[in-house]
Amino acid sequence: MSGVAAPVVELEHVSKWYGRVTALSDVSLRLAPGIWGLLGPNGAGKTTLLRLLAGQLAPNLGAVRVLGESPRRSARARVEIGLCPEADALYDELTALELVAAMAELSGATKAEARARAASALESFGLQDAMDRRVGGYSRGMRQRVKLAQAVVHDPRVLLLDEPLTGTDPVSRKHILDALRARACEGALILLSTHVLHEVESLTDQVLLIAGGRLVAEGRAAEIRALLESHPHHIVVECDRPRVLAARMLACPGVAGVRLPDPHTLVVEARDPDAAYDALATAAVEAELEVRSITSPDASLEALFHYVVERASAGAGTGADRAVGRARALSRASAG
Repeated sequence: MSGVAAPVVELEHVSKWYGRVTALSDVSLRLAPGIWGLLGPNGAGKTTLLRLLAGQLAPNLGAVRVLGESPRRSARARVEIGLCPEADALYDELTALELVAAMAELSGATKAEARARAASALESFGLQDAMDRRVGGYSRGMRQRVKLAQAVVHDPRVLLLDEPLTGTDPVSRKHILDALRARACEGALILLSTHVLHEVESLTDQVLLIAGGRLVAEGRAAEIRALLESHPHHIVVECDRPRVLAARMLACPGVAGVRLPDPHTLVVEARDPDAAYDALATAAVEAELEVRSITSPDASLEALFHYVVERASAGAGTGADRAVGRARALSRASAG
């Protein structure tokens, strides 16, 4: 189709296991340039997927291609990849400029070129005033920016970022987001893993959901939000008179039902979580209830993953059944 960018990253029916543990199972995807959020709870398989794309691991089954070649076997593919791992393994005795310049030299730059590229990369992440300081004295956010600078110093076309915003302060976060947006505008493909939805929403609306080693859905961040809101939502309220609150909540159109598991607890099943929370607040004030806590086991991205996986297992069509390698629109899961 004319006008559609060719895929830069491709996985075809990829599976990877470690002994009896399956890290990825039959994953197929095709990604064009731009920023992609790789979302999943801890242990979902995000890091394994990034390591496969970086050529650090070989798949047990299936094919991995970056720019049309295997990153495991092709040096030409690997030189176009920049990797920012989650683990912090920097050389604390070096300055940031020395460290990033050394990485540039390893990628083939001369000493003079490496120093110039390193300075430019560090400046793009807001470290121009600190690049001559030793990395050992850097804050967590500054260390994250050094890791990102070494990942981009050779100007790769593919950036693989494993939890790059973890532990960052607002200043570091802004520098990182601005630099990544600039890279994407220049035509790079950026695949950023995280388990926090709002981190992805601040960068892109292109989202991949992975859970239990399976790619269970893909779509826009707004559709992910819609799916989160559409899945069964329970609100647990601990108060002094739960029966009074239950009677009031049953009159709310956004409530499907209520339960009283013990004398001090009310469980509300909400069709419309926003309306239910508003009704809870109003009822608590009007009835002068003593509310000790309001919690929800479903108000998390991890709960959404479990919900999507269950729908996929039941054949509801979330995108997990990708036997022919075709992505199904996430919106179909919402309607399914």
